[in-house]
Amino acid sequence: MKNPLLVFNSNGIYCPKGDFYIDPWKPVDKAIITHAHSDHAKAGHRHYLSHHDSKSILKQRLGWEIKLETKDYGEIIKINEVKVSLHPAGHILGSAQIRVEAGGEVWCVSGDYKTQPDPIAVNFEPVPCHTFITECTFGLPVYQWPDEAETITQIENWWKENQQKGKISLISAYSLGKAQRILALIDQSIGKIYCHGAVHTVNELYKRAKKLQGHFPYLSSEIKKEALIGTLIIAPPSAVSSSWAGKLKPLSVGAVSGWMMLRGSKRRQNVDRGFILSDHADWQGLNKAIRQTQSENVICTHGYAEVFAEWLNQNGYNGMSEKTFFESENSEVDIEN
Repeated sequence: MKNPLLVFNSNGIYCPKGDFYIDPWKPVDKAIITHAHSDHAKAGHRHYLSHHDSKSILKQRLGWEIKLETKDYGEIIKINEVKVSLHPAGHILGSAQIRVEAGGEVWCVSGDYKTQPDPIAVNFEPVPCHTFITECTFGLPVYQWPDEAETITQIENWWKENQQKGKISLISAYSLGKAQRILALIDQSIGKIYCHGAVHTVNELYKRAKKLQGHFPYLSSEIKKEALIGTLIIAPPSAVSSSWAGKLKPLSVGAVSGWMMLRGSKRRQNVDRGFILSDHADWQGLNKAIRQTQSENVICTHGYAEVFAEWLNQNGYNGMSEKTFFESENSEVDIEN
C-alpha cells in the first residue's frame, strides 16, 4: 500500500502522521495500549493512552508512576493531524480496538478480541474501516467454540465429581481475564472457591470496576490442606506446574483454554481434564468481524497469520501478514504479572 496510515517497524505499529505507536514492544514516547496483557502493554514508554477500565491494571502491572491518560469508548482525540478513538474489543476488562483516521482514510487495530459476549467485558463492536489489522490466534477452521454455558456446565460437573471422590479441584486459567470470566459464570453455591495470589490481585481490580461479584479468598499457606477437600482453586498455568500445586493432594487438575480444542493439548499440559473456553475470536468470529468492518485490506498478525491471510485472498480481500512480538494464547507471557 502507498503511504499507509500505519506501518510496522522494529518498535511496533507506528503512525507516522500522528507520531505514536499502538502496542509497541520497545520503549517509545507515545504508546496507545489496546489492553493490559503483558505482550501488548510493555513497561518503559514515556506516555500511555488506554481505556478508563485498564487504568488500575496497567498501573498495578507497569508501575503506579507511569504517565497514563485514559479515554472512554468512542471518545475522539486528535494527535497531530490524526483522529484516534477506542472501541470495545470484548477481550478483557478495558480492552479496545484503536480506530485511526486521517485524510478520509480509516484504519483499525483490533488488538486481541472475541465476538462471544461475556459478563465481564464490553461486547465487541465492529469498526467500519478501509484497513483492519486483526489477530489470528485461532485462525483455522478447526477452532469453533462451543457455547460458553456448555463449557461452564462441564466444569461444574467435574467439580462435583471431584467432591464425591474427596478431591481438590484445581483449574488452570490466565490470571487476567480468563479466571474472572470463570468466576463470574460458575455456580458459586457448589462449594468454596479459592484463588492463587496472582488471580486474587486481579479479582480485586475487577471488583473495583464492578465487573465481578462474590467472595473468592486468597489461598494462603495458613489454610490447612484438609480444609481444601471439595473446593475449587483457580491458578495461572505456571503455578499449576510448580511445587506450589504439588502440595495440594488429593488433586484433580483441569485446564481452560481454546487450545483444548486440539487433541494432545491436555496431555502436553499434564492435566486431567481440558475445557474449551477462549477470550479470542474463533474461526467464525474472525470471519464475521472482518465482514462487519467492510474493510478492503486486512493485515493479519500473530497466530495463524500467513494461513489466514491466504484464506482472505481467496475470498475477495487483500490479505497480508505481518510479524509481531505479540504472543498467542498458549504463551505464559502474561501469567506472572
